[in-house]
Amino acid sequence: MATKEQLCLLAADAVLMVHFAFVAFVVLGLVLIWIGHFRRWSFVRNFWFRIAHLLAIGIVAGESLLDIVCPLTTWEAQLRLLAGGGQRYEGSFIQHWVHRIMFYEASETTFAVIYVLFFLAVLASLWWVKPRWPFTPLAGPR
Repeated sequence: MATKEQLCLLAADAVLMVHFAFVAFVVLGLVLIWIGHFRRWSFVRNFWFRIAHLLAIGIVAGESLLDIVCPLTTWEAQLRLLAGGGQRYEGSFIQHWVHRIMFYEASETTFAVIYVLFFLAVLASLWWVKPRWPFTPLAGPR
């Protein structure tokens, strides 16, 4: 039977995987929208996909502007502490991994600007690659 520490570590890894999936959805979503526009893939015009994508980066940009640490980062760190490990990240999730993967260090302000610019790019994509509305307006009297 697994110990409390092993279960906490497993849960922390699960949260990490959800976090990576969220980041991948945000980043790759915009790439897919533009590739899909030129390749004429219909799913990139799906209203619900596009709203979910805008909402996802909107939450990230809002958190960074309000200086809120991502709840997934906090949750994972708490689980790792319960598992007997130390604090996982010194800064934000993205700051930690960008530094780790690309050996690039930037301030939280820099990342906030990047998030807001990315949000604006996603917002602009709604204009240039228009989603299909899931409903049609009711026809008026004839």
